[in-house]
Amino acid sequence: MIHDFNRDLLLLSKTAHLDPEELDRQMELLNTLLYHVENWQTFCNAHEVIDINRRKIISSHRRIERILRKTKQKAFVFTNNKN
Repeated sequence: MIHDFNRDLLLLSKTAHLDPEELDRQMELLNTLLYHVENWQTFCNAHEVIDINRRKIISSHRRIERILRKTKQKAFVFTNNKN
């Protein structure tokens, strides 16, 4: 399964040099892994929204996604990683 992503990735290896085939294999494995974990559901599980204006912490997946999809954000509304 090949996914085309336009992103910069830093791949660290214990060996001094990787041959181009091994590097391509590692990048494909990394892209496959990231494809499955980079989504709204996973993001919303790991984050919460802190709304200072309303003095609330929002943990609902739908509300987090709705808040973050807004093009214009209010002041003093923050995302917090729960990890």
